[in-house]
Amino acid sequence: MARAAEPNIKEKNEVAKIEEKELEGHRDEIIADVKGLVEKYRAIFDWDVPDIDQMAADKLILMEVRKALNELEHKMLG
Repeated sequence: MARAAEPNIKEKNEVAKIEEKELEGHRDEIIADVKGLVEKYRAIFDWDVPDIDQMAADKLILMEVRKALNELEHKMLG
């Protein structure tokens, strides 16, 4: 059985451009979703710590979101 030829660099670049174009259409949604996630944890921090330093809490939340994204990237992409 013949094996399918690997896509050449030009084909890979064209596919990447299509994917990037598609992603552009969803970028605002992704940002809104991540903002919603941050807001969710802001609210949790506010409930648990009444006199919270909001800037410090935001930094901690964003750090954890970045760690989570890095972990997902590692698991999904190797």
